[in-house]
Amino acid sequence: MTQKLANSELILNPEGKVYHCNLKPEELADTIILVGDPDRVPKVSNYFDTIEVASQKREIVSHTGTYKGKRLTVISTGMGTDNIDIVLNELDALANIDFENKEIKSTPTQLTFVRLGTSGSLQADIPVDSIVASAKGLGFDGLMSFYNHTESFYSDQMIEEFVNQTQWNSKRALPYLVDCSEDLLHHMTKDSSIYQGITATAIGFYGPQGRILRLDLDDQAMNEKLANFHYQHHRITNFEMETSAIYGLSKLMGHKALSLNTIIANRASGTFSTDPYAAIDSMITFALDRLSKF
Repeated sequence: MTQKLANSELILNPEGKVYHCNLKPEELADTIILVGDPDRVPKVSNYFDTIEVASQKREIVSHTGTYKGKRLTVISTGMGTDNIDIVLNELDALANIDFENKEIKSTPTQLTFVRLGTSGSLQADIPVDSIVASAKGLGFDGLMSFYNHTESFYSDQMIEEFVNQTQWNSKRALPYLVDCSEDLLHHMTKDSSIYQGITATAIGFYGPQGRILRLDLDDQAMNEKLANFHYQHHRITNFEMETSAIYGLSKLMGHKALSLNTIIANRASGTFSTDPYAAIDSMITFALDRLSKF
């Protein structure tokens, strides 16, 4: 017999909507676009043919509608892997938990997640305004250590090599590595000029990404070490704050996930996009067209 979830574990609003995302199960599409910025949600849904649901609670804004006949949900997560933990768990609950009985469904529904974000390149040859698809997410955030069945994320030979090459400080969380969905990566990037590589997910924007304002860093050469890291044919292409958690949670829950990032800054050359909004819009239209056929 399926155990009933306690009210303290699956929290619903009085309207029967999941607590933070403020959605009912029928208001969620199986293909979901994740964006960090709430203002980016209407920038995506403006291209929809129809919008059937629009919801907002705190920084989480969601629109569900259709694009070229494909039902899609676009939802903002806010910044950081802590917010990803909230949003992805609740989106999975919408698809895979019976809200009326508060029981896990016997037949799981697989969701498709595509992150459309912004990022900084660590490699001089990846210019601003280009798009990077994250073949792997390298997490520095520690989130996966709180979940079971994550041993493979930490035991990858590449992690051992990364720790050695970068002289990783043992007071930090142990890095973990998770692959994207291979078929989603192939579909979204085939016959395109999109770069591919390892995306490093930092736990903050300043110190964890090597930025210095008033506080000194414990390792001022960290970005250089990340840029110089190599293992077989792999390299770290870019830095951001969400991908590893999206990949890790999706893998544990049985979902497909891919992260696409517009490069708005090149940390190696010190350059910044002169028109990041146009570059982001190009990524949005590219992703929508590809997703409509997936």
